[in-house]
Amino acid sequence: MPKITVLPHPEVCPEGAVIENAPSGESICRVLLDNHVEIEHACELSCACTTCHVIVREGFDSLDEATDNEEDYLDRAWGLTPTSRLSCQAKIADEDLTVEIPKYSINHAKENH
Repeated sequence: MPKITVLPHPEVCPEGAVIENAPSGESICRVLLDNHVEIEHACELSCACTTCHVIVREGFDSLDEATDNEEDYLDRAWGLTPTSRLSCQAKIADEDLTVEIPKYSINHAKENH
């Protein structure tokens, strides 16, 4: 099973993370959440926002192509790159992945503490 390396993010994952044995066919977001990487996911993984946006630094070509709906939401994401995906929609295949969680997200409902 593939490995997911999460690059350090100052709030979500300050030390970074390595998730061994990520299940193929599961979304990146679900695997991160199941492994205590608390990535934002305001729409509960339903492809209705951009808060779970990630940049896939390695392994991007192993992912299925984004749907038109996902592409439409990605166009609204902060820090969009050619290898950006909504982690709730990107399903893990058979290659290791390295992902970066952008510094900012567009979440109008997020509470500041």
